[in-house]
Amino acid sequence: MSIIICPGIHDPAFTQSFLSGWLDIYNGSISPNTANILIYPGQDFSSLSALHILQFLRVNLAHRRYRLTDSLKSPIIFISFSAGVVGAIGAAHLWQLLGGHVKAFIAIDGWGVPLQGNFPIHRMSHDYFTHWSSSLLGCGQNNFYAEPAVEHLCIWRSPQIVQGCWVDSSIEIIPPKGRLTATEFLLMLLRHYEAN
Repeated sequence: MSIIICPGIHDPAFTQSFLSGWLDIYNGSISPNTANILIYPGQDFSSLSALHILQFLRVNLAHRRYRLTDSLKSPIIFISFSAGVVGAIGAAHLWQLLGGHVKAFIAIDGWGVPLQGNFPIHRMSHDYFTHWSSSLLGCGQNNFYAEPAVEHLCIWRSPQIVQGCWVDSSIEIIPPKGRLTATEFLLMLLRHYEAN
């Protein structure tokens, strides 16, 4: 399984902070060598480009697996943030068109981005308004919003301190099913997809 991280247009230090906010816990909770984590290096408008992200995937996954056909068979999970959600959802669809397997798509604060696909989709939002208004444009089951609300960049920069609500949108938006941190929610999803 490969995890593709697609940041938005912001300081790369925020992405490193995001990774350190959950990666150590994640690596300690899964089987060794089960996840290959790739970080799309775009920190400019290329984050909006599905073609740039797809090219990155083709080069990096094929290089690591030696043949593109093998990398297409390996399931991938997209974790994207802000403007990166725009490019990542397009890249997920293009990857499938090439014959690849998208195991899940996690959009963190992808406000205003329509999300549809024949793969599981999850939204994480920095406040309830973003969660509610974004869900009108598509969301799957098991979503998260920060409560109390935090600043937009905070959910990416410091997911381990962002408290919030886990919501199963297939039933109803409120009341929330439970409270946890953004990191705990993300780890719950990743463990689920690792096991299934």
